[in-house]
Amino acid sequence: MTLVLSTYWRSSAAYRVRIALNLKGLPYASVPVHLVREGGEQHRPEYRAKNPQALVPTLEVDGVPLTQSLAIMEWLEEEHPIPPLLPREPIRRAQARAFALAIACEIAPFSNLMVRTYLADVLELTGGAQQAWHHHWMSRGLAACEAMVSGGRGPFCFGAAPTIADCTLVPQLYNARRFALDLEPYPTLLRAEAAMLALPAVQRAAPEAQPDAS
Repeated sequence: MTLVLSTYWRSSAAYRVRIALNLKGLPYASVPVHLVREGGEQHRPEYRAKNPQALVPTLEVDGVPLTQSLAIMEWLEEEHPIPPLLPREPIRRAQARAFALAIACEIAPFSNLMVRTYLADVLELTGGAQQAWHHHWMSRGLAACEAMVSGGRGPFCFGAAPTIADCTLVPQLYNARRFALDLEPYPTLLRAEAAMLALPAVQRAAPEAQPDAS
């Protein structure tokens, strides 16, 4: 099986999939797609043919493109279940999925490139106003995520092993630091992040470790 990942070093969605691939121990070829240069390489016709949304990541499986980071991680779990990225118990599995969706659907979209471009170019928000926008949505979402996992035994979000929840958490906290958000109110999330960042598989997925990092 040949896996080819279209990725961008600082994309949180691509970062999630890199973490999942590495945790699964699956080799893949990385193809950088620069989201800014020349208006964004994701808008080129040849890339849109693979991903009509013009987003990253795209994971090609023997030439068949898969899109949307959580759908890709679910496919990875179904095709390569060991090591698992979902808890064994059905309730915990649903909780881990809910956490991942809370980040991927309710927090991250407010700060993605399309939104930032619209805030600046169409709404003409100043830098300070944009920062306030990002802080509002990130802090609101992360507070909910902290409540979802607080009181857990850890060290990861849902127990002794990483799940899709942790795969989404690490890139979101990376983004939060980019926007200078105070993370002190989220000690449980920081504990899970620290456990993840200690893993070589996660370290290899880091934005600065990517060949297109700039």
